[in-house]
Amino acid sequence: MFDVICLGSATIDIFLTIHQRLKSVSYGSKVLVKDLEMFTGGGGTNAAVALSRLGLRTGFLGKVGDDHNGEMILKELEKEKIKVLKTKLSKKHMTSLSMILKSELEQDRVIYTYKGASDDLGWEFGKLNTKWIYLGTLLGKSFKTAEKLVSFCQKNKIKVLFNPSTYLAAKGTGYLKRILSGTNIIVLNKSEAKLLLKTKKNNIKFLLKKLKEKVKEIVVITEGAKGVHVYDGDYMYSMDSHKVKVVHTAGAGDAFNSGFLAGIVKGLGVEKALELGMAESASVIQKYGTKNGLVNYNQALKFIKSQKRKIKKVKI
Repeated sequence: MFDVICLGSATIDIFLTIHQRLKSVSYGSKVLVKDLEMFTGGGGTNAAVALSRLGLRTGFLGKVGDDHNGEMILKELEKEKIKVLKTKLSKKHMTSLSMILKSELEQDRVIYTYKGASDDLGWEFGKLNTKWIYLGTLLGKSFKTAEKLVSFCQKNKIKVLFNPSTYLAAKGTGYLKRILSGTNIIVLNKSEAKLLLKTKKNNIKFLLKKLKEKVKEIVVITEGAKGVHVYDGDYMYSMDSHKVKVVHTAGAGDAFNSGFLAGIVKGLGVEKALELGMAESASVIQKYGTKNGLVNYNQALKFIKSQKRKIKKVKI
């Protein structure tokens, strides 16, 4: 039996760094790229690698194209001791690709994404023997498959962590009703929470409580450098972000989600899970690529011990 099966995108990420501010780039201009690096990425594979390194029995369920990039992703997952649940390689679409444009003068970035094969996942698998499903953002045909999967999880007492991106959050709670009703833990950032609830309110307690009405157990709202808030229906837990040297923020959310879920799966409770998620996130942003900074469980515990961060716990 798996501890977690990750369902989500599998991409090739190309990181481009330029020596000028992003806003200064005008239409028609030629821009010299100072650094170029290429790694595997995607919410599904990022989470799978993080969970595997943290010691969980991890599977991956997603789709890649019948091409070199797809082969590269599958080989890396195998190397990371992740069981790839077999689906047919997409003949219609190439493996998903993202280009991340960053200026060395600022922390912001622009991401261009080709979803490709990741959105071509059908119900091509049988019974899933797992305790948890990590569900990232999937669109198109793959979204319909995700809905079927959550229904399957409800019938088979499998728990679900759902991490909707801006694409899905913008569609609102009505569109996501079938998934939300079967979700045990939802993790999203503050702007995504507001989009999902179709509100302009910034009050974090309001957002946590409204989202808790839609899911079964836990709501997590992240605020980037400001930290993160968790609500379990009784208490709100808040923790500031760690002060580390930031090289790139791509993959920070996936790293946090995975660390937090690993803590819950291991039975550590909300506070320890929160610490583990923040440790993973702080580690990954210190290196390029969405997986290169991911640490194992003992390394994460060592980092947590060195930081001595306090968690605020209040009843709301």
